[in-house]
Amino acid sequence: MENNNDVVTITEAIKVISVKRAMIDHSTFEDVSAKNLRITDANLSDLEIEGAQLGGAYIHNIGMPPAGHPFYDPAARQRPLKFEDCDLNGSTIINCNLGDVSIDNCNIKGMTVNGVLVEDLLKNYQK
Repeated sequence: MENNNDVVTITEAIKVISVKRAMIDHSTFEDVSAKNLRITDANLSDLEIEGAQLGGAYIHNIGMPPAGHPFYDPAARQRPLKFEDCDLNGSTIINCNLGDVSIDNCNIKGMTVNGVLVEDLLKNYQK
């Protein structure tokens, strides 16, 4: 493990790492097992996850800080997220703001919105 005041490099090591109040901007994690990783109260703006297995992931309370939070700003707006080439088959989206969401060139077979098949909605719309 290399450690100077600016860089920590860990190569081919099995470690339990506990990090609090740290800035790890512009970091790269490659070929890493992060099973059971938990990230809370974090700024993950511009996060990119590629080639990852997220089965069983629980992603919740995502967005701008709510009223009452120390960093709440009523004028702040969440920048859009982008999901591309993802297998979300069997996933559930609950109590989310999907305003202005665009779904393009996706397999929607069996997809429902509030219990209604989207395929049926589109068939009725196209008539």
